[in-house]
Amino acid sequence: MKIYTKTGDKGTTALFGGTRVKKHHLRIESYGTVDELNSYIGLIKDQDISSEIKNSLLKIQNELFTLGAMLATPPEKETLKNGKKRLNIPKVEENSIQFLENEIDKMNEELPQMTHFILPGGHQTVSFCHIARCVCRRAERLSVALNDSETVNEDILIYLNRLSDYLFVLARKLSKDLSVEEIKWIPKKNK
Repeated sequence: MKIYTKTGDKGTTALFGGTRVKKHHLRIESYGTVDELNSYIGLIKDQDISSEIKNSLLKIQNELFTLGAMLATPPEKETLKNGKKRLNIPKVEENSIQFLENEIDKMNEELPQMTHFILPGGHQTVSFCHIARCVCRRAERLSVALNDSETVNEDILIYLNRLSDYLFVLARKLSKDLSVEEIKWIPKKNK
């Protein structure tokens, strides 16, 4: 199989189902940003962290691939002419969201209560989590914008929202695991 097809040389690409759209289409921006997020999660997973967290991140990466496929399928192309679903894979849905919530709750049990906003940083691995969190928020914003013009599965929006929370809590957990002091944001007062 050749890597290059030349079908996108004029600035368009195909969605699942064959519809061609401009490469800057909001649907492409949405799942492209999910792909970027997945790459950053791979970077976190490649750090010196526990195998339990690595396994959770691998599960999340797989679900993000599925989520990207869901975003790449316009609503009118979700069902084939024979009535079967185009994507014959388990979708990102309630159990995927519940997994993130369970992981957040489990990590939060070990963490001190937050009393201030926290600045990103303190350790490279923690910073990677914050970058991934920001990319996740961008993917969420783009998917919400897409939902304003074309229907997006609600579970996608909820999953991305919960995933950014997960990444924030993961940054806090990794700060603790790595014995790194969290950097509190304490704004200076006007005189």
